[in-house]
Amino acid sequence: MKPVEPIVPLVPVAPVLEVQGLTTWLRTPRGIVTAVDNVSLSVAPGRALAIVGESGSGKSMTCLSMLGLLPSNGQVAAGEVRFKGRNLLALSREDMARVRGREIGMILQDAMTSLNPLMTIGSQVAEVFRYQQGIRDRAELRRKTIDVLTRARIPAAQDRLDSYPFQFSGGMRQRVSIAMNIACEPDLLICDEPTTALDVTVQTQIIGLLDTLRRERNMAIVFITHDLHLASQFCDDVAIMYAGRIVEAGPVDRVFAKPVHPYTEGLLRAVPTLGATGERLATIAGQPPVLSDLPAGCRFAPRCAYASALCHERYPDWYEWNEGADSVDPRGERRVACHATEARLQAAWSAS
Repeated sequence: MKPVEPIVPLVPVAPVLEVQGLTTWLRTPRGIVTAVDNVSLSVAPGRALAIVGESGSGKSMTCLSMLGLLPSNGQVAAGEVRFKGRNLLALSREDMARVRGREIGMILQDAMTSLNPLMTIGSQVAEVFRYQQGIRDRAELRRKTIDVLTRARIPAAQDRLDSYPFQFSGGMRQRVSIAMNIACEPDLLICDEPTTALDVTVQTQIIGLLDTLRRERNMAIVFITHDLHLASQFCDDVAIMYAGRIVEAGPVDRVFAKPVHPYTEGLLRAVPTLGATGERLATIAGQPPVLSDLPAGCRFAPRCAYASALCHERYPDWYEWNEGADSVDPRGERRVACHATEARLQAAWSAS
């Protein structure tokens, strides 16, 4: 897949989404656990932010918290989620329902879970226009439905309106899901592993479609994935999550070229290299912590080769710096939460 040239604004652009200190609790038989802990992130119009981490790291729960879609045992305990200046957490249920679908879309990893198997594709897409835009005229609904399905690269869309989800392949179902989520031309699209279970060819087509739509609409995208290759090819910025917290963040090319958090280093070492033979893949020793029994200090410390006594005692604060950024290029900002990395970087800069 050909690398996508990042969109770099010539002047500073206000984020369309800005999350500050988001914390989410889940009530479980073992007590209350913190699934999302003090998460802060932002994404500007026309840019794509990847949230990367192992299963259970809090990627999906972060986005469900932002959209008010937590399960019944979930609760946002702290933080702000500002979308175009409004705090979504302060909106009523009715106001939030109007934001979802109209201004923010969310594509799930399995299209079959978001499509009704008993309704035709045309009916489901038309329902978005009927509910969100109040359109009742059948001819208008049909026209807009065909138009958005065509934009989502559904071949002969006018002939597929009466088809059911089971008559579509996995890739085509995902295109229908994309069509439903871009129908109202949202400013933000959240993609929760949208290419899971798709073969590589279809995966490339879906990513290409999302990138085209992003550029056409200057739409911001939050892209949840555990696939580092997809993140590097499609996204501008990346946030690495571990056990409910972001541990490293910055421009995707710089983070992947020169990772500074031991967890990020471990993830990148575990990626297979084309043509490499005779060597075992690197792994990260141990297992992620259980949320009901988190370590006192850094959550990665039990698995970290650089861990010191301080790492086991206290969670590190954010350490932020710029790498060759100027006043109009937001790509320079990097941040990491790691005692060992902070000491290493400070020592290197003191010696230079």
